[in-house]
Amino acid sequence: MSAATGAVLAEKTVTADPAGYRALVEIAERHGTLRAWAMEGSGGYGAGLALHLAQRDELVVELDRPKRPARKAGAKSDPIDAVRAARDALARTHLAKPRAGAERAALQLLLTARRAAVDAAVDGQSQLHALVVTAPEQVRARFRGLSTRAMITYALRLRAAHYAGDVHVFTAMSTLKAIARRIHALEEEAAEHEKAIRKIVSAWRPDLLALTGVGPIVAATVLAAWSHAGRCRNDAAFAMLAGTAPIPASSGKTVRYRLNRSGDRQLNRAIYTVVLTRLRLDPATRAYAERRRSEGRTDREIRRCLGRYVTRQLYRQLENPPAVNS
Repeated sequence: MSAATGAVLAEKTVTADPAGYRALVEIAERHGTLRAWAMEGSGGYGAGLALHLAQRDELVVELDRPKRPARKAGAKSDPIDAVRAARDALARTHLAKPRAGAERAALQLLLTARRAAVDAAVDGQSQLHALVVTAPEQVRARFRGLSTRAMITYALRLRAAHYAGDVHVFTAMSTLKAIARRIHALEEEAAEHEKAIRKIVSAWRPDLLALTGVGPIVAATVLAAWSHAGRCRNDAAFAMLAGTAPIPASSGKTVRYRLNRSGDRQLNRAIYTVVLTRLRLDPATRAYAERRRSEGRTDREIRRCLGRYVTRQLYRQLENPPAVNS
């Protein structure tokens, strides 16, 4: 697309492999050397193309998926989406860079795998509770009054073979033990992923782990979203990415703000974890919360303010890492 007129210069559909990427570059080279690539999903299906272009020092602009209207006016096809992406990039005053870096990509993979293991383990715990409730009283009585952790440990020690004569009891005990084994395996998998995450974070940005409330998972989530220096132009842009920038909701003489529910929700969750940890353990944060309560602020408003402060602190730390003494 021409930057001067907005006219479409050429269209081509290619395969998502090195040969297809080279074909796209060849087409672009026929229309001049000064160019930029507008891309949706540079961290997903467009990751291969984004990496190929980065290796050639091409300028890549990252775009959010547009909110398309309902059908008729919201026509959808790959050529239409490509034209929309190009025109969206031309209309922007600030161009977002795609996420990049081997460490960031590795952390994203580990975070995704760990999150899946943790979610599956939680589902298994729910299944364990549900099956205990419907199990025969002979089995149910053994779990009565136990915590979830104690239930898993006890289920792992069940010996169903001793009750082979009672099909109901035997099946219930065998099933509970199988679920407990699955939960245990998933928890071990999640722990291994966390060890790998801690190793990468400690080697890449150990300074983050020194911040109050920031552990390896929070640090990895923040690094995966931030990616590299200069991707977010300032701490306000990073706050919008994190969903911690307050949204004005004032009316008349009433000045108020509401929570921002957009942005990267995993990053938002990580920052919220830091806020809760500091409210529990950090004396300075607790003193701030008490002072704001005395001014009439609600706990929700206090957490919102703290989330914005934590976001600003993390951004400044990320953009200005401490010097390493040689």
